[in-house]
Amino acid sequence: MKVLIAGSGGWGTALAIRLLQNGHKVILWSYCACESEQLAASGQNPFLPGVPLPKELRFTADASEAREQDMVVFATPSFAVRGTAKRFAPFLREDAVLVSVTKGIEETTGFRMSELVAQETGKNVVALSGPSHAEEVSRGIPTGVVAACTDKTLAEKVQAAFMCERLRVYTCPDTVGVELGAAHKNVIALCAGICDGLGYGDNTKALLMTRGLAELARLGIALGASRETFAGLAGVGDLIVTCTSMHSRNRRAGILIGQGVGVQEAMKQVGAVVEGYYAASAAHRLAQKYGVEMPITNAAHEVLYENHDPREAITTLMQRQKTAEAEYAEWAR
Repeated sequence: MKVLIAGSGGWGTALAIRLLQNGHKVILWSYCACESEQLAASGQNPFLPGVPLPKELRFTADASEAREQDMVVFATPSFAVRGTAKRFAPFLREDAVLVSVTKGIEETTGFRMSELVAQETGKNVVALSGPSHAEEVSRGIPTGVVAACTDKTLAEKVQAAFMCERLRVYTCPDTVGVELGAAHKNVIALCAGICDGLGYGDNTKALLMTRGLAELARLGIALGASRETFAGLAGVGDLIVTCTSMHSRNRRAGILIGQGVGVQEAMKQVGAVVEGYYAASAAHRLAQKYGVEMPITNAAHEVLYENHDPREAITTLMQRQKTAEAEYAEWAR
């Protein structure tokens, strides 16, 4: 299969390596020609230190190369997905399989990444997501992800293309749940990092992750997702890996914020896109639009956008009105 990956960051490059090892012909596209030339000359991506780029990998900054591709994978940061899809739309083959691997929500509209690609290209799109640090996937660390699409045939094509002994791929019809889990776990990971930066312990992080997952599920169900999805790889799986690993840019940014570094400076020090910052704004808007109670997300929004003190935000969350953990059927009789 001929595959073009649009986006030469760590994740796009890691997937390019896996696809090459599966026997596919892969082109890695960069927004800037200078970046493409640098990758080709150095044989290494600075986001993946110590991982050599395969000699078979081709590099380009020309979107028209998509004309010959069986599959196009969109792997840019969330803010660039719509523009990238629009750039590639005129060159896509009618039968090309489109895949979105970016985790995020468009801040101004609340649209998921596969929705953006679909809107700009007019095609059905598969969302590939799960607990998958690029640093580990590029080194062949065993990893599991989910290929989600309402079209089972498309999901299975993506599963077949990516799956190997080091990358297990499951299929799922719930694109809404998979992509919401992918985006919102970044918000919770930012919060987890803030708790670490404040010096709180494992108890706090477990509380945060569990209740964060609960409010994610509430939002997902309101948007038509299946509750089961949030108990899977794209839900609790991605939440665990992002909240506990120093590979996570969101957690690292949160640690700095908890230590007293300003929000913008924290993201600057991380040195790469902190998706949770943008997802917090989008999720906050969605919660208001659909009338979903999301206290952790609201607190994150206050800290990130309204300059609230993180320690006070946590105290406010802890002192919320008493309630049951869930709507237990036994008590409703």
